[in-house]
Amino acid sequence: MSFLSSSTKAGRLVLLARLFLAVLIPAHSALVIAESKVDRPTASLQTAVFAGGCFWGVDAVFKHVKGVASVESGYAGGNADSASYGAVSGGRTGHAEAVRVRFNPAQVSYQQLLQVFFFVAHDPTQLNRQGPDVGRQYRSAIFFTDPEQHKTATDQIKKLTAERTFGKPVVTQIAALQQFYPAEPYHQNYLARHLTQPYIVINDLPKIEHLRRQFPDLYQ
Repeated sequence: MSFLSSSTKAGRLVLLARLFLAVLIPAHSALVIAESKVDRPTASLQTAVFAGGCFWGVDAVFKHVKGVASVESGYAGGNADSASYGAVSGGRTGHAEAVRVRFNPAQVSYQQLLQVFFFVAHDPTQLNRQGPDVGRQYRSAIFFTDPEQHKTATDQIKKLTAERTFGKPVVTQIAALQQFYPAEPYHQNYLARHLTQPYIVINDLPKIEHLRRQFPDLYQ
């Protein structure tokens, strides 16, 4: 049992968070970005939608991928014709926390986005959960927007399964995107605005560094 006051514990968590930022994340890392930018007209952009647990970290990962124009946190995959954080987190909609990625296929392919999704953004072997977050709203899912995305995602999962890449079955669902509901404004670009929050420090900031190390050609 700890005899430290809650204020002392909170102070130490903030200090640890600042140390983490100073040591693990390079000084030149552009963590605080509202939107990624690409030098192509909007008409050339395509859309990809992924669910991989809490959308805060997934959002931040894709914002650091070259060729990604914007990332928006939201909800998808359920039967309800509306969505809010309270309803989704309460399991009343069938929706999952998801991100909508607008990307330039001339700069980054859908296949490359899938690589980031599977190897950086989340753990595709966790069923109806991701880390400390439990429930179908945190499931692993790919919501395809056209037949080509469907085939690419299906082939990728077959390959990962055949090669036993993760040592455990990939449980990622593949479904057609029916609707995407943007999340509340306070969820957008959440990581960049809460860099010292313990949840972000423990669960999400390491993903940014992982992206930089594993996919240096895609990192921005």
